[in-house]
Amino acid sequence: MNPFSVSDIVRLALEEDLGPGDITSRLTIPYKRRGRASLVARGDLVLSGLTAAVETLHQVDPTAVFTPLAADGDRLRPGAEIARVEGPAQSLLASERVTLNFLMHMSGVATLTAKYVAAANNPRVSVIDTRKTTPGLRLLEKAAVRHGGGRNHRFALYDGILIKDNHIAAAGSIAGAVEQARRQAPHTLKIEVEVETLEQLREALAARPDMIMLDNIGPEILREGVRLTREHPDPTVRGTILEASGGINLQTIGAVAQTGVDMISVGALTHSAPSVDLGLDWDFNAG
Repeated sequence: MNPFSVSDIVRLALEEDLGPGDITSRLTIPYKRRGRASLVARGDLVLSGLTAAVETLHQVDPTAVFTPLAADGDRLRPGAEIARVEGPAQSLLASERVTLNFLMHMSGVATLTAKYVAAANNPRVSVIDTRKTTPGLRLLEKAAVRHGGGRNHRFALYDGILIKDNHIAAAGSIAGAVEQARRQAPHTLKIEVEVETLEQLREALAARPDMIMLDNIGPEILREGVRLTREHPDPTVRGTILEASGGINLQTIGAVAQTGVDMISVGALTHSAPSVDLGLDWDFNAG
């Protein structure tokens, strides 16, 4: 987790919500009044977002204290105390909404990811995310996926080569696209090709990429694609990493996980995760 990036994310969130200051708290609460609060889980959840929560409070008021009582990745029950905050009441109220927004959303991503991992029910298969993330929040959302037991696909366009249909059309063929990428790419970057049919899979296997994404293909054809790969005449091709993708949900991921693919990518982990329910129980008479 890059602390400089987290700091920037929090700064933008505070600029959006706090701006020049919390006028309501400033006009109604004495400057010297102190307060404390407990952050509590209201439902079953997997916790994520603590790094951003701590940074939020410290950017609003470096003198305020955030004391975690749980860790990112912890599975919590209703009523579990996540953290305690203490400091000037105006500062605590000014940071409250942004803090909760980060924790509720990131914990939502982690919680949904954990459900997908459980539904896949196959420790040999990785459940991975995509780039379908909230603009500006990708770093935190991908961390939340890991906290939920999933894994990350490429972070951005610069750290992985994924040759899709438009790249293939522009290059003229799968083989041509893979060859151009292999000739010019740093040797540390993996090359992945997206295919939608078994015919395209055969062409991709002949080009020998590191990974192949089987997109929008049902379990029966996926199983056949796995067989074609694992029984390929060239032993160097048999270990090609296979990724299933496209329209996979909690009801279908179990069947996909039994086809023999290595990874299942699910955009819903980040673009459709509902926020969890958290609450702050306040005590403004502290201190």
